[in-house]
Amino acid sequence: MQIALRSSLAASGVRKLHGIHRFHSPSHSGFSMFTTLTSRYGDITRVYATGASEKTSQQDKLGYSGVRASEKMAQMDSERMNKFRSKINRSRAGNALDDGWGDHGNAWGLMQVDIRHHSAKGDWDSEEHLRQATGILVHFIKRIQNKFPSWSREQQLKGGIAAYNMGDGNVHSYENVDAITTGKDYSNDVVARAKWYKRNGY
Repeated sequence: MQIALRSSLAASGVRKLHGIHRFHSPSHSGFSMFTTLTSRYGDITRVYATGASEKTSQQDKLGYSGVRASEKMAQMDSERMNKFRSKINRSRAGNALDDGWGDHGNAWGLMQVDIRHHSAKGDWDSEEHLRQATGILVHFIKRIQNKFPSWSREQQLKGGIAAYNMGDGNVHSYENVDAITTGKDYSNDVVARAKWYKRNGY
């Protein structure tokens, strides 16, 4: 189920990092924080990505992989994403969820917060949920920044995205950042989709 939950994170989770220091203000809606990708967490448009693996691209029956496949899947998800324009996150706009749940009942909401490590907060598509999940993503980016201080901000951002999927203890090198992520391509696919969304006005 996690393989099907990437476009939403790409469209928003990574994109709102610039505004995260303001995230505790109740006056900010989710989409209003999608201001810019250049921030203390890195510029998503400058992150190198190889895109989706063949395994991931097969979820949409694509006969190819890589950045092209990630972009096609993002495009295919974009209509559903527009329905949640202010609340978009990692679950392909809720398409891959069963009553708000994914990953065999272990992950909650649009950004699929792992309830084995965190309590579920808010409704599955609420701003409270988005705040929690974005905070978790930022936590992992900071953990990667501390673990790999010599990495560029963009490398740390990509490492944080991988850690969001499988924990920072499983990130051992930049070259193999996705070695044990879902589909062995999680951060590469999310970054490629995020770039597509950025180019297309999200």
